[in-house]
Amino acid sequence: MIRATAPRFLVVLDADSTLIQDEVIELLADAAGSRDLVANVTERAMRGELDFAESLRERVLTLAGLPDAVFAEVGQRIRPTEGVQELVAGIHAGGGVVGVVSGGFHELLDPLAADLGVDHWRANRLEVEAGRLTGRVLGPIIDAEAKAVALREWAVQNRIALSQTIAVGDGANDLRMMDAAGLAVAFNAKPQVKREADLVIDRCNLSQVLPLLGLRG
Repeated sequence: MIRATAPRFLVVLDADSTLIQDEVIELLADAAGSRDLVANVTERAMRGELDFAESLRERVLTLAGLPDAVFAEVGQRIRPTEGVQELVAGIHAGGGVVGVVSGGFHELLDPLAADLGVDHWRANRLEVEAGRLTGRVLGPIIDAEAKAVALREWAVQNRIALSQTIAVGDGANDLRMMDAAGLAVAFNAKPQVKREADLVIDRCNLSQVLPLLGLRG
């Protein structure tokens, strides 16, 4: 997208339970028969009781042996959060940029983000060998600090002051990027995140972010 001037603001969204209604790793775990274990670890990690990187590796290990066809199957089950299309369109119409950071996986986020018209996104990548998941993650893990780094990098890239950035998330893994942003919005969030955010949205509809940007009354 070519712009004559710098965008007015940057909105960065968490993916799982924010951009989408689901936790993607739990959908993958359904196929592996490890849903209960993975869901328990995910919940503890989002409450801040476990180190995210360590917990992610533990959960991904349960996916070892799944065929890579599982990505297409799970992709069909992902449910975008109500109001997300309206939010993205409103941000773009208002001269803003949309980013998504995910503790989930590029294999599922790439097609979704492209379909929604997101400008930037970043996620983890699963290792696949001979058509099957190995149970390992490739490269650095997108944890709380990596989410904050992404927000800062996209702000610089788009010539947007940090004071003009908005971070929207639900779990403990989002707190560092929310702290880095000019405005921190807790969306359908865990208690700790609600306490530390500037604003709280409890209605599970992302279009509710638009009034915060002065884009809708």
